[in-house]
Amino acid sequence: MAGVLNFSSSPLFRPFSRPRVPNTRVSIKASSEFSEKPLPPTSVSTKEDPKLGFNPPSNFKPPEPKPFSIRPDKVYDILGASLALIFRLGTGVFVSGYSASFVSESEIPPDEYILEIAGYKVKETSKVGPRPEKPIEIYEFESCPFCRKVREIVAVLDLDVLFYPCPRNGPNFRPKVAQMGGKQQFPYMVDPNTGVAMYESDDIIKYLVGKYGDGNVPFMLSLGLLTVSGQLCMPICGKWILESLLFFVF
Repeated sequence: MAGVLNFSSSPLFRPFSRPRVPNTRVSIKASSEFSEKPLPPTSVSTKEDPKLGFNPPSNFKPPEPKPFSIRPDKVYDILGASLALIFRLGTGVFVSGYSASFVSESEIPPDEYILEIAGYKVKETSKVGPRPEKPIEIYEFESCPFCRKVREIVAVLDLDVLFYPCPRNGPNFRPKVAQMGGKQQFPYMVDPNTGVAMYESDDIIKYLVGKYGDGNVPFMLSLGLLTVSGQLCMPICGKWILESLLFFVF
C-alpha cells in the first residue's frame, strides 16, 4: 500500500512555484539623499539661439545707479511752478472746511480706523456736501487755465470725476463736446445725477460748490480773470521772480 502511494516526481504533479523576486529595501534616508543629489544632465541643449534672444552690444556698460536729483538748470523752473500754491494760499491742498482735532479714544467707534498720537485720536472733519452717486464728467485739457480752476475745485470738494482729455485737434472727445453742447469750448461739465450740463469755469465752480459743497466758493477761485492770470503767470514768471529775489538778497 505504501508502495502504491509513493508517486515518483513528474512534471505533471510538480507544484506550481512563482518566480522569486529579489527583496528590495527602500529607506527614507536613501530617498532623501537621492533628492539632494543634482539631476543628471539631459540631452536637451540649453544654449540660447542668438537669433531668438536679445544680446546687448559688446561695448555696452550698464549705467551706475544714482539717487534722485534735480538738474541744476531746472531748479528755478520747479520752484517757480510751485509758487502758485504759495500765492494762492494752498487752495486745493485740503478739502472744503477741513479741520483736525485731538479727541479721546472713547469718542471714536471701535471699528473705525483713525490716526493715534500719544493716546489721543486725530479727528478730521470737513464741510463737503452730499456725494454724487455717479461720477461727474468734465471735458478739458491740461494747458487751459480755466480748466485748471475746475480741477482745483474738484480737489477741494473731493469729488469723483471722469476727466475726458480734449487736447487741441484731438479726434476723440472734442467732437463729442460739440455734439452735446453745440460748440467746442472748454471746460465742459456734465452731471449725470441731475442732467445739468454747462460751459464756463466760474459757472461750473458755483454749481459744484452749491450742489456738493457748503455753497461758498474759495476766495482764490472767486477772483475771475485774476485767478486765470495767476494760472498763466506763475509757471511762466516763477523763474524770473526767484532770480529777482535772489539778486536782491545776495
